[in-house]
Amino acid sequence: MGKITGFMEFARAPFKKGSVQERLKDFKEFEESYDPDTVKVQGARCMDCGIPFCQGDTGCPVDNLIPEFNDFVFKGKMKEAWENLESTNNFPEFTGRICPAPCESACTLGLISDPVSIKGIERTIIDTAWKSGWVLPKPSSSKSGRKVAVVGSGPAGLAAAQQLARAGHEVTVFEKNDRIGGLLRYGIPDFKFEKIHIDNRVTQMEEEGVVFKTNVSVGVDISAKQLHSDFDAVILAMGSETPRDLQIEGRNLKGIHFAMDFLVKSNKKNAGDDVSDFISAKDKNVIVIGGGDTGSDCVGTSNRHGAKSVTQIELFQEPPKERDPSTPWPLYPKIFRTSTSHEEGVIRKWSINTLGFKGNEKGEVTAIYGNQVEFKDGKPVSISGTEFELPADLVFLAMGFSQPVKPGLIADLQEMGMELDSYGNVKASFGLKEGSFSTTLDKVFACGDVRRGQSLVVWAISEGRKCAEQVHRYLLKKS
Repeated sequence: MGKITGFMEFARAPFKKGSVQERLKDFKEFEESYDPDTVKVQGARCMDCGIPFCQGDTGCPVDNLIPEFNDFVFKGKMKEAWENLESTNNFPEFTGRICPAPCESACTLGLISDPVSIKGIERTIIDTAWKSGWVLPKPSSSKSGRKVAVVGSGPAGLAAAQQLARAGHEVTVFEKNDRIGGLLRYGIPDFKFEKIHIDNRVTQMEEEGVVFKTNVSVGVDISAKQLHSDFDAVILAMGSETPRDLQIEGRNLKGIHFAMDFLVKSNKKNAGDDVSDFISAKDKNVIVIGGGDTGSDCVGTSNRHGAKSVTQIELFQEPPKERDPSTPWPLYPKIFRTSTSHEEGVIRKWSINTLGFKGNEKGEVTAIYGNQVEFKDGKPVSISGTEFELPADLVFLAMGFSQPVKPGLIADLQEMGMELDSYGNVKASFGLKEGSFSTTLDKVFACGDVRRGQSLVVWAISEGRKCAEQVHRYLLKKS
C-alpha cells in the first residue's frame, strides 16, 4: 500500500496550526487539514507491512480499512478514498479531530520511525468529501414499518440511528438537551471540534428519515413503560455521565466545579445562549484536578477566558517519554503527551494527592493543599516533607466518569427487569453473534459508554454500528 519505499523517503508532516497568541483569541478550530500534495505524500508512507495492525481490534475499533484508503490517497483517488472510509465510519470528521488515534500507536512503521499520519489523512479525506459535495443522504428505498427509539444523541446513538434509518426503519432520537450531539456538542470545546460538523450530519440524517426530539428527558417527559410500549426496539445510548467526585475537606466551597459543568456552560455561551450561571476563569488562578483529555479541555478553555494562571495536577506519576514495557506495541502506550491546550500555557504537576481546600469568610475557595506521593504495590503513599499549598480561585474536578446516571430511565427500566453489571453500567453482551448488545429486558438494547463505561468516540461509533446490526436482525426476526 502506498509507495513501496515511501516510508524511507518521506517524513511525517504535522498539521498547520496558528500561533498560540492567535488561537487564544477565540474558540475556532485552528488546525488545518493537509493540502492535496501533502496528503499524497503522507499516504505514500504507508508500508506494505503484511499484517496491518492499524486496523481491527489492535488499532481501529471502527474497523477502518486504513491501508486501502492510504493507497487511494497516494494515487490521488480521493473520491475512492472517501467511499472506502464511509463504508466503515459514519462520522470520520468526528474521529479525525478528537480520536487519540490508537491506529497510529499500532502502525508497524512506528516501530522504527514516526507512524503514518492516519488520523490526519482521515480528516483530510472527509473534509475534502464535504467540500466536494460527495457526502449525500442515503435514504432507504423501502420501509420496514418498524419503529426504533434511540435514547441519547452522542456518537453511539447517532451511528445506530443512521444505520437503522438506512436499513428502512423509522428511527426517533430522544435528546434531553436543547441541541443534538450529547457531550460531542457540549463537552468538547469548539477549538477542538466546531459544532457545524454535528449540524451537517443532523441535516443529512433528517433527510434520511431520522426524527430528532430535543428537550425530551426519557424517564421524565416520557415514561420508560410508554417508550417500551410505543416502539418495536429501544436503544440506550445515554453515555456515562456520573462524574467522579473528591470528597475532601472544603469540598462545598464556592468555586469548585465538576469539569463538565464548566465546559458545558462555556460551549453554550459560544453557541450564543444566555448563560446566567456562566463560570468565567478570567483573571483567576485555576486548578484542574485530573490529567486526562477533559482536564486538558479545561486548560484550553481557561486560557481562552483569560485565566491568571492554570495548573493541572494528577495523582499518578508522570508517564515515560517513550513506550513502556507495560504497554508493548501494538497496544496504545502510556506515554507523556502534550496536547495543543498544554502548549498554550499550563503548569503540570504529577504524583499529587489533594487533601483539602481552603476558603475565605465568604465561603469561596482560595487554595488547595496536599502532598506528593509515590506508588508502592500500586497504591499511593505520602512522601514526608512534600506538603504544599497552591492559590486557587477556581477548581475543576476532571477525574472522569464512573457510570451512567441512574435516576429516571435506568431506574425505571430496572424495575421492569433490566439488569446492570458490577460496574453500574447497563448489562448487555458485546460481540457479533445474534443477541449481542441486548439487555435482560426484551427489545431493549444498549451501546456506547452506557454499556462499556467511559471510553473513546471511536468506540462509541463502532458500538452504535454493531448494535444497529443486531437490532436490525431482531426486527427482521420479529417481522
